Amino acid sequence: MAIFRKGVQHAAIRSRYPTVNSRHAFARRGFSAVAAENKTGEGYRKPLILGGIAATLVATIAYTLLRPLHLKDEDLPDPSAPIGQATGRALIPYSEVNKHNKPDDCWVVIDGKVYDLTEFAGSHPGGSSPIYRAAGRDATAIFQPIHPPGTIENGLDPDAMIGLVDPATLPKVVDKKKEDGEQRRIDLAEIIGLPDFDEAAKANLTSKAWAYMSSGATDQYTLDLNRKVFNSILFRPRVLVDVEIADTRTQMLGQDTSLPIFISPAGMAKLAHSEGECLLAKAAGQSNIIQMISTNASAPLPSIISSATSPSQPFFMQLYVDRNRSKTESLLQKINSLGLKAIFVTVDAPAPGKREADERSRAEVEVASGISGGKIGSDSKGGGIGRSVGGFIDPKLSWKDIEWLRQHTKLPIGLKGVQTAEDAMKAAKMGVDAIYISNHGGRALDGSPPAMYTLLEMNKFCPEVFKKCEMEVVEEVQTLLKPFAWERKASAWVDLSYTL
Repeated sequence: MAIFRKGVQHAAIRSRYPTVNSRHAFARRGFSAVAAENKTGEGYRKPLILGGIAATLVATIAYTLLRPLHLKDEDLPDPSAPIGQATGRALIPYSEVNKHNKPDDCWVVIDGKVYDLTEFAGSHPGGSSPIYRAAGRDATAIFQPIHPPGTIENGLDPDAMIGLVDPATLPKVVDKKKEDGEQRRIDLAEIIGLPDFDEAAKANLTSKAWAYMSSGATDQYTLDLNRKVFNSILFRPRVLVDVEIADTRTQMLGQDTSLPIFISPAGMAKLAHSEGECLLAKAAGQSNIIQMISTNASAPLPSIISSATSPSQPFFMQLYVDRNRSKTESLLQKINSLGLKAIFVTVDAPAPGKREADERSRAEVEVASGISGGKIGSDSKGGGIGRSVGGFIDPKLSWKDIEWLRQHTKLPIGLKGVQTAEDAMKAAKMGVDAIYISNHGGRALDGSPPAMYTLLEMNKFCPEVFKKCEMEVVEEVQTLLKPFAWERKASAWVDLSYTL
């Protein structure tokens, strides 16, 4: 802002922009020279007039371009005004937002900002239903837990933000946990053993997220048996061994890891934290272990990879084959280009398991996978996340498709979900690089054998497989050191997840 008295203003212009003085002087000299030399010459009138016009134009343009901007005091925002007024936008009463609650007139409040999502709803990655359910109200509590920072900035046109809601008109937020007398949140510092995470998850997660992450299929017989069988395995302690320096480092498919464990490919991590799998990638990098990324990850694959703590951090990919094979081929191209180190094709879930606790708990929000496009939602059958996000999986997947996969990648290929010695032998004969013994954590076919039974069966009937393939035995994170106590090299991968 520049406010000057007339004389002072001109002086300021001259002192700040000296080029204006020189341009004016040049024009004056040119005009005077012509006039002095041709005082009486009639033929010189035209050049005189043209010179005067040129000088005037130069002076006018210079002054217009270089003069400081004048603002009136009333044009300036009042710094003491509410933020909506300071930005030139009037605060919108919450009662006005409530009126725009239809698909063809859809306003939503997020973080105090009012957005018109009428046009965007149809292209929302998680479907239009969650937006329509939030129409005309504050969706901050629903939005924040499942969207990373920058989602709005990267996904919405700036014009969609139509103003700020008047905070004085917002309804009071009721803490349902306090109202219902639920237990307090458990702080990380209070967690001593892995079973404590179980109680912390119950307290910290939504009921829907807890139902999805903790439940097994049907009567949960396999889920319970996974725990019982693994807990029945005892140590055979050997004594008088120098253990002053213990080295837990090993390799999995040629990739270094600080421990013979890895982050298993559970989907929809944003149900637990807004950063989802990206946060798991950071944790894996800090701990120097491998993260296996789910096809149903809630974050986009490039975002997960870019969250690595170093360029050399290894990632494996769990792959569900899509009914539309071209989509899987496109995903394989992306996996190859992003530098992942191995692919594990899930073979133990040709159809989603019937997870009854998950179905009983209706979906509170709809979340779309950032990779497969599968969506969480409720329908006439219930609100099962596992079922609703797994509808794209191809039930026709067979042994002959291993060759098809090899045509689209040179990465090591493993099979995730082998449950019998016969299938382990067949996989080895077909040249797969790794076998991941798993019953999907008891979440696919109830009545499947625990992974430890399959491991014992293989040791008895086809021990040669252990020499041909790298074996993954993954069943329970809680006591993973037991199978690996046999040998520090990660030669057996047994699914021990979902059994806390």
